Amino acid sequence: MKIFVAGGTGAIGRPLIAELLAKGHALVALTRSPEKAQALVEQGIEPAIADVFNTEAVKAVVNRAQPEVVIEQLTALPRTYTRESMSAAAAFNTRLRLEGGANVLAAAQAAGVRRYLRQSIAFWAVPGPGLADEETPLAFDASPAVAADARVVTELEQRLLEHPNLEGIALRYGFFYGPGTWFTPDGDVAQQVRQQQFPIVGNGAGVWSWLHIEDAAIATVAAAEQGNPGIYLIANDHPVAVRAWLPAFAQWLNAPPPPQISVEEALKARGADAVYYGTQMRGVSNAKAKRELNMQPRPLEWIVDTAVAHGRDGGEDRRHCGTARDRR
Repeated sequence: MKIFVAGGTGAIGRPLIAELLAKGHALVALTRSPEKAQALVEQGIEPAIADVFNTEAVKAVVNRAQPEVVIEQLTALPRTYTRESMSAAAAFNTRLRLEGGANVLAAAQAAGVRRYLRQSIAFWAVPGPGLADEETPLAFDASPAVAADARVVTELEQRLLEHPNLEGIALRYGFFYGPGTWFTPDGDVAQQVRQQQFPIVGNGAGVWSWLHIEDAAIATVAAAEQGNPGIYLIANDHPVAVRAWLPAFAQWLNAPPPPQISVEEALKARGADAVYYGTQMRGVSNAKAKRELNMQPRPLEWIVDTAVAHGRDGGEDRRHCGTARDRR
């Protein structure tokens, strides 16, 4: 297929481009930089040079490309994962997703694109028992930034899925880990963990759903090729509470055990969103993606590696991460 990618240079964009090329698809990638355009050419990718905020320019490049499928991965997240950096990036990231995404969607419609995939987020389901699925409401009454992002995600998804002339697919990804992410040995969170700046908050009961960045790319390509219109939760099989994954991550890094702080201390020092992520976040089920996309995600590597390194079957952690396997 001929596929137009908007947002092909980020953490997921790079492995996504590689996976699409490996599967033999013809690619056009949006960039506003002539330097990046040359790099795309060297990879065998047709560049489309336009500013995503320029409605007419985006419409022109998509119309010229005439793709069958558009994949939108527009985000502008900072290199550091801190309260300050995330707050500073929030306004532009939201504008990029809402305004830039609207331009790409309108251009796809005008060009007669058949199928449109966009990035969404898995970890803002309303808190509650068990795993959330695609029908679970989002957490509009959560902490301020979480609630705001849940509303943005809902607007983006509705705008796509209610479109009458497109096969719209929203991919709600779990927390990325692996090359180019915050959660990798040279990533920002790893540095914070080494410096004991990433604590367990309260009881550490917040449940995180994880996704290796390469598995995100594999699932996205599968959705482009065979997915049904609608929402997919894209995460690995075993969500893990902070009190389990964070100490294992520290051990995997050969870092000191993470400190533990009270909810009151976290509210004062890190804000209500940190409390939500640490104590209330709900894990998600990937059953639909496994069934319809044949998704086979790998387990969280530092829990598996930690268990293996200590010559045991994993105990409590193994129940969270399943059997070690790698899709590749």
